[in-house]
Amino acid sequence: MSNTQPAAVASERTELRARKVSFAWERTPLHWVPGDPFSTHTMNVLHLLLPAGERWFIHVYRQVLPYIHDEQLRRDVIGFIGQEAVHSQAHDDVLPHLKKLGLDPTPYTAQVDWFFEKLLGDRTLPPGRARRWWLMERVAIIAAIEHYTAFLGDWILNSEALDRKGADPTMLDLLRWHGAEEVEHRSVAFEVFMHVDGGYRRRVRTWGLAFSALVFLWQRGVRFFMENDPSLLDGKASFKAFYDSGKRGTLPSTPALLRSIPRYLSHSYHPSQEGSTAQALDYLAHSPAALAAEARTTGTH
Repeated sequence: MSNTQPAAVASERTELRARKVSFAWERTPLHWVPGDPFSTHTMNVLHLLLPAGERWFIHVYRQVLPYIHDEQLRRDVIGFIGQEAVHSQAHDDVLPHLKKLGLDPTPYTAQVDWFFEKLLGDRTLPPGRARRWWLMERVAIIAAIEHYTAFLGDWILNSEALDRKGADPTMLDLLRWHGAEEVEHRSVAFEVFMHVDGGYRRRVRTWGLAFSALVFLWQRGVRFFMENDPSLLDGKASFKAFYDSGKRGTLPSTPALLRSIPRYLSHSYHPSQEGSTAQALDYLAHSPAALAAEARTTGTH
């Protein structure tokens, strides 16, 4: 059963809702971080991982809803599902643009689909203990992944180096709008896990699985993009390139990424202790994509 849950920061709770967004990709170049294909493609992997991953989150959470007996948490999960559905579609919509620019992501997205739909998908298990065990494993994996989506969301909201480099404003808006919503709902997945299970050994074990899978899939994705980028003669991905980009601020720093590990594994961890809901909501109130979608809905310009 669930363990005692670390206290949330009360001021960080907000009612979750899906927001409409509208992006136009016609002017976004292949290397949308100017002169930096490695940083560009490291972040482009999000467009390959997130649609399948977020569809999987939704599938698992629809299965776990009957186990949630707290009405506020239930409302949070429904809001989370709505936001994740919009995220998945927004990143999916980038893929045809990448294909037009000569970078067909289909071979890699097929691998990602297999990972979430087959490896982490439903299994033919008898009702009862075995089926519940597999559901709780996946709920715990989602909590660990959401720790990193919130980490990345907080980073992108504060990534001034990308502004200084002249990163494409449309792509930056997509990543910051998405990142802001990840910060806004950063507590939901962990609170669901604590509510339905909360076992510390499961939290540690599934963190190891989630972190290893993310590193494996991400490095494969970056390698795929760098090797298939039509404008690069000898595109290569390396840890040194990642480390150096982190020092320049165009990617998350390796020390910050490593420091995030013991925070999640701490017995006193709660996601509301990280990032700022106020900052996230401020960005969401001014996001060009959200304002454009609102203008279309209301007929204003």
